[in-house]
Amino acid sequence: MNSKQSGLSIPVRIIGVFMIGMAASLNAVAQDGTIYPLDTPDEPNAIPLGTGGVEGQTAPETWFRQWGDPMARNISTATLTPFLPEPGVANGAAIIVAPGGGFRWLSLGNEGWEVAEALAERGIAAFVLKYRLQPTPESLDGFRDSMNQLFSTAADATNTEGDEAPPPRPRWDLSRQLEDAEAAYAMIVDRAEEWGVDKKRLGMIGFSAGAGLTMHATLHSESMDLAFIGPIYGGMGPVEVPTDAPPMFNVIASDDFLFNGQFGVIESWFEAGRPVEFHLYQNGGHGFGLGNPDRTSNRWFEAFIHWLDVNGFLSAGTSEPEPE
Repeated sequence: MNSKQSGLSIPVRIIGVFMIGMAASLNAVAQDGTIYPLDTPDEPNAIPLGTGGVEGQTAPETWFRQWGDPMARNISTATLTPFLPEPGVANGAAIIVAPGGGFRWLSLGNEGWEVAEALAERGIAAFVLKYRLQPTPESLDGFRDSMNQLFSTAADATNTEGDEAPPPRPRWDLSRQLEDAEAAYAMIVDRAEEWGVDKKRLGMIGFSAGAGLTMHATLHSESMDLAFIGPIYGGMGPVEVPTDAPPMFNVIASDDFLFNGQFGVIESWFEAGRPVEFHLYQNGGHGFGLGNPDRTSNRWFEAFIHWLDVNGFLSAGTSEPEPE
């Protein structure tokens, strides 16, 4: 690698199905999905965002490994970790990277650090947002039990028969996570000259729940002016699109439980007359990060870089093309 590290709510529909699908991996304790304890890694370049803690959080931040990837939970101190490109390849573009994990944990390896390093290799300054999470039990066994209960509740809210009306869906309060995203954006803008960032070419991508946070920031933040967004295997339901919504690059696989034949968010962007590119891949499942072997979704990252390039985000002094 040539890079170097340097009060609102949304419906559970956006991430609730995510929790159901992840139940299989948490229950697969006898297979490759076994959860293993992991010592807290060093994060020497993580910069505290100063957004406060988590009310009611009594357990310390702990890490585990699943599917070979490092993951963290009980995060109560938000940080931002820069991955800056080498001066010879830096192009001024910048991206906030929001990993997923159902707002109960963060997949910081395959949906954070690895993505940021790949972006930095392409000349893009990448910043991994380690945002605050909902509290979970301190022990791994308690964590598994709490997740299974959460999945069961989400499944009851999703599975109905006949004309039976579904029970009311709970709402997820993302005010804390939005505050972290806004603080990350403000820090990058404030240190743009130091980090070689063109503030007009600062965007955000997120994975699964991180895609939900990316969309939430796009729709509700009053302080973030994102140049572009990339929700990767996030919720697909329709949304109200602001007239000045940024161009969107959206990716999901047809065998992802979050897809379920929905095109709502794509239609919303299109009907609002805002630039949108959508890639529906034949396979890839959920949580594939930069890609899993022998899946068509493995090429999404190259398509994303090409999209950024064609839209002028990788070159100084350019602006987004008007929709045809």
